[in-house]
Amino acid sequence: MPRLPFPSASPPLRAITLDLDDTLWAVGPTLVEAERVLGAWLGAHAPATAARLDAEARAAIRRELVAEDPGRAHDMSWLRREGLRRAMRRYGDDPRLADDAFEVFLDARQRVTFFDDVLPVLERWAGRYRLVAVTNGNADVARVGLGRLFSAAVNAHVFGCAKPDPRLFHEACRLAGVAPEATLHVGDDPELDVVAARRAGLQAAWLRRPEFAHRHPADACGEHAPGPFEDLHALDAALAGR
Repeated sequence: MPRLPFPSASPPLRAITLDLDDTLWAVGPTLVEAERVLGAWLGAHAPATAARLDAEARAAIRRELVAEDPGRAHDMSWLRREGLRRAMRRYGDDPRLADDAFEVFLDARQRVTFFDDVLPVLERWAGRYRLVAVTNGNADVARVGLGRLFSAAVNAHVFGCAKPDPRLFHEACRLAGVAPEATLHVGDDPELDVVAARRAGLQAAWLRRPEFAHRHPADACGEHAPGPFEDLHALDAALAGR
């Protein structure tokens, strides 16, 4: 499918909002390593939980928590922390250890490996636009090492709702001090990022990295946004040619 260009009538950009996981780094390897680090910590401090809290048990506990408090389903940090607390209580370890265990996981979760295009392009963009992170996850742009490039961040677990809710995008625009129509959102998910941002009144561009191309066909966004772009360099070139 030919890549759609930016509409010639698009307002000039003053801000760019960016998804984080699988947009600026691959989240899968990060989470695998964070689980390994957490597992080692549990083995030393909560061995009964370490022995029984496998992926199936974690998923079952998460379903319990969401069923009991569906209003917290967007809060990845709460689900992780309370899941650990429930597991420790259930398996016979001290549930007071859950807070420390969560911090071990969260610290490891911030150790990401940026895609090669991320730093050079964000360095350029930070000199031209206000950059704001918009994420449903619990990555922290300051802790991952990008804080100097971003003006602000909107995390679902802090703000109280998750993409595709338009309030998340509107909060990002408010923090940037830029109207939605002069803001471009960039992300890897056709629905949560591209379609949702367009419905919130932002411009949008779909980043479909080759390693994730199997997830969505190239026409998944229809005509909702320019793209798909294989990397930020391609998107940067398209922005330069608007």
